[in-house]
Order: sequence, then structure tokens, then C-alpha cells
Amino acid sequence: MVELNSTVAAVTASIKKNSEKTRAEYIARMQSTKKNDPPRRKLSCGNIAHAFAACSDADKATITSENAANLGIVTAYNDMLSAHQPYKDYPDFIKQVANAQGATAQVAGGVPAMCDGVTQGQAGMELSLFSREIVAMATAVGLTHNMFDGNVFLGVCDKIVPGLLIGALSFGHVPSVFIPAGPMPSGMTNKEKAAQRQRHVKGEIDDKQLLAVESASYHSAGTCTFYGTANTNQLVMELLGLHVPGSSFVNPGDELRPKLTEFAIKRLLGLCEPSGTYTPLYEIVTVESLVNSIVGLLATGGSTNHTLHLVAIAAAAGIKLTWKDIDQLSSVVPLLARVYPNGQADINHFHAAGGMAFLVHQLRSNGFMHENVKTIMGEGLSDYCKSPSLDQSGAIQWSDTVTESADLTVLTSVDKPFAGNGGVKVLKGNLGQAVIKISAVAEEHWLVDAPCIVFESQDELKQAFDTGKLEQDFVAVVRFQGPAANGMPELHKMTPLLGVQQDKGFKVALVTDGRMSGASGKVPAAIHLSPEAVKGGLINRLQTGDRVVLDAGKGTINVDLTAEELEARAIAEQPFYEQTLGRNLFTALRQCVSAAENGASVFE
Repeated sequence: MVELNSTVAAVTASIKKNSEKTRAEYIARMQSTKKNDPPRRKLSCGNIAHAFAACSDADKATITSENAANLGIVTAYNDMLSAHQPYKDYPDFIKQVANAQGATAQVAGGVPAMCDGVTQGQAGMELSLFSREIVAMATAVGLTHNMFDGNVFLGVCDKIVPGLLIGALSFGHVPSVFIPAGPMPSGMTNKEKAAQRQRHVKGEIDDKQLLAVESASYHSAGTCTFYGTANTNQLVMELLGLHVPGSSFVNPGDELRPKLTEFAIKRLLGLCEPSGTYTPLYEIVTVESLVNSIVGLLATGGSTNHTLHLVAIAAAAGIKLTWKDIDQLSSVVPLLARVYPNGQADINHFHAAGGMAFLVHQLRSNGFMHENVKTIMGEGLSDYCKSPSLDQSGAIQWSDTVTESADLTVLTSVDKPFAGNGGVKVLKGNLGQAVIKISAVAEEHWLVDAPCIVFESQDELKQAFDTGKLEQDFVAVVRFQGPAANGMPELHKMTPLLGVQQDKGFKVALVTDGRMSGASGKVPAAIHLSPEAVKGGLINRLQTGDRVVLDAGKGTINVDLTAEELEARAIAEQPFYEQTLGRNLFTALRQCVSAAENGASVFE
């Protein structure tokens, strides 16, 4: 057994100590629920009759026997979103697999699935982060019928998987599995797409030409191929032990895909109580498995959105995770992957280079991951160092441990990392604390010391770009974009604009209490700034011309003003904007949401 890295061990011990009371309360609640409200056992005849009225006679007989598991399926299927379109036929397939094993399955419910790509720069983006909470609550609605011995979750994208897991953890006494649908095959390269977007903002190509570019990139069913939040979700679920090993990045049309789904259902049935090897979700999602998922996120330069999601997921499991914990882990975890936006490869190239199996082998064998975890496969992580494929008969076979990368420009080893620390870092200073994704930012851009230009919206920044007011070194301060202000939208619409100015040789950075996307790119961006402007954060006292210093190397974010000068400043007021396109329905959530550093969650 390899000795655990001392910082990983210390951070784990700190999280455990800080979570001792809340974690014990959570486990006690799960155990009490299992004892006092076990699945199906306390439902009346009338309850059962309603629950299986639409089932076949055979399924009714199986369910009433109480000797076989009944699985609940929660699905995020819709056919507008490419990542979720493949899920259309999954429920029927899952039912067939369950029936073949002498069990049953029912669709417990559907959850909304919105796409940040569709809503980017639009009013709907202000509902995006809160959709995580809606997904969690919708998950609970479906599962609260208490009909299910095991739960199956079908979801891929940005807020959907975290929402499903938060909802699932309220039913942590029930065994669970998450089933991915896979990324679309590679299309136009991400480097070319980004270059064409910058050409568009400079007026060198028109909307019709840009649409052709975007359509060549996002071209078929499956998850977008860049390493944003959706694909980071898959990595996190696999490292938590809730995916079948190696299943995260198999394309939807691959012959292996349905075999992996079949395998997942068989594994879940093996964890349900009728099997005699009952393994509830709360025994899989632990401090150790959570740390493993954070280590994997950092080692691959994953999405900054997970500095929100992992804190909220942890809280749902009774675990107190902080940005400080993530930052401490980032200081020692080496960067092993170069996948766009922190490289030119896409997620298919990552998978082909050795993918999750090689990544887990490297981190595990060098002391960066906990081995004392349970997964849907059993004890430890050895199964997650192997890759699945089909043998000549069409059955799944597992490779030996993947010890070599097939492409060292995409996936490298711990002894030859792309960087000595993780891709995500916390910045602190007199403006508060923020998150930055440094893995995608060239080191010569880590320090930006320049006057700020203050904007109240990303549209204002675009107007400044269009009128030539950004032809200088500057720090763009975009405020009133936090969770309590307007739901904390992603501000990725600004990325091409800022990138153009950086390419001209200007020193450029962004400071905001909003989010960027999982595709945060080459411009240094201090995001998730907390406290946010509408909650009294000092970002609401900044004025255009103030000197702001963002130093990613030192981990600092400061304005060159004294505390007395800041205190004397007038407080900016949030500008009025119309509550259209459903935003009015989310007013209550904005009023009770926690700070970004606490997961930007409405659940306490």
C-alpha cells in the first residue's frame, strides 16, 4: 500500500474533524430512515395498488413478492439537448435488464435539464445555477413514493448531475448508480472554434459563418467534447465510485455503451438488500471518496463550477468542505491532463490516451487517492484502473491496470506532470476570495496589475469593446452577477472579447462575483468573488480607474486602496432589470441563497 500524500491526509483529517457532528447526524438520519421507513415495507395495499397500477401482471407479481428489488429511475431526458437525447430508450432497456435478473424497474420521475450552451448570454442563464436546486427537489419528489430498493440516475450536464446527487443523498439509505450517456464524437477542434469566435467579434466573419462553425463543433448526440462542467461531472461521479469504471467517456453510438448500462444495472441489483450485500449510497459518498473526486478534478484542470457543486454535494452528505480544503489540495496535486480549455485535445482524446484508468492508476499509485473507499464495484479503487472493452463474443472484458499513456501530450504521469499543482486555485485579498482556473492560463498572464473598468453587466462590456474603449491594459470588473443578485450566470459571452484584447498584447483580466463556464480559458479570471456585490462585497465600492492586482502565482486579488478609502466610498446599487422569461419565479431562491464559498445553495 502506497503511503498517502501528507497534505491529502491532513486535508482529509481536517474535513473529518470539521464534519464530525454533521456527518454523524446525516448517517444517523439515513439509518433511521432505513429502519423506520424502509422501501415498500410500510406502504399500504392502496399505496401499492396506485404505484404499480400501470405495470404488467408479471411485474406486479414480482413487486408484491418483496423478494426482488424494484429500481427507481430518475431521468433528465429531453431531445433538445444533445447530451441527454441518448437517454430516450434507457428506461425501457433498464427494465428489460432488471426483468432478466428477476427484478423490476419503474421511472420514478423526470427532472429538468437545461443547457448552458443554449442559454449562454441569455436571460435563461440566470436560472441555470438554481436549476441544480430544482433538479434536487424534483429528484426527491420522484423518490419520495418510497417504492424503490435501488435508484438509477440518468444525467450528464452542468447542474443536472450535482442536483441529482444532492437529491439522491436525501435517500442515501438506498443503493444508487449513475449512468452516463457519453460524449459526441470529435468535431471541429476547440482551438479552431475559439479562433473563429474571436474572428466573429472582430467582424471578420458573419453570423451565418459562425453558425456553421458552431454546428461543426456541436454536431451530434452526446456531451460537448471540451472539458467543461458536463465532462467534469462524469469524472467526479466515476471517482466517487458511482459509475461503472471506464464508462464516463464512451460515445453514445459505441457498441460498448449498452453493455456498460447493462453491467451498471446488474451491479446495482447486487447492492440492493434482496441480494444480501446491501451497500447504501451513504457508504459510498464519504469524506475519502469526496477527496478522491477533488484530487481528480484538480489533476485534470476540471470545471471551476465544481468549487460550488462539490461544496453543496458535500453538505448534502453531512460533510463540511471549504474552498480552503480545495486550495490546499491544489497546492500538491500535479496537473496530468491537457484537455481543452487547458490544452488542445478534447475528451475523446483524453479517453483514447488512457482516460480514467490511467489517471486513477497514476494518482492512486503515487499516494494522492484514498484506497479505503467503497464503490459500486466493491472495496478500493483497483477496478477503476482498468478499462472495459468487448471481447469476440460481445461481452465486457477488463484490461489489466492501465500503466501507460497512449499520448503524453494529453495525459501524462505524476513524475512528468504538466504542472506541479492543480488547475484550480483560490485567490484572497482585500476584495474577498475568488476562484481562478490557472491550468488554461499561460504563466505570463498570471499577474495583471492594471486600472479596472467597472461594468454592471456583460452587455456593458461588449458595448465598451464595440466602441474601442478597451484598447488598454485593464481589469474588467463585472459586478452584481452573484447568486443573490441574479442567480450567478455564466459570463462566457465575454471570453472572445477579452481574448481579442489579450492577443493584441494588452494585460487583461476579469474580476466578477459571477461565474465563467467550465470552459474558462486563457484570460485570467477571478470568479465567484465572495462576498458578492449585492451582499456588501467590496466589489460594489470599486470605481473605474482603481488599480486592481490579480496575482494567480501568489493567490491574491487586491485593489490598491486602504480600508479607510474603501469604507468612505459610496456603495453602488444593483441596476434594475426586467424579471422576464421565468426569472420572477426564482425570486425566493435569490433571497435565501448562500454565498458562493458555501456552494451558492438554498439548502442549509
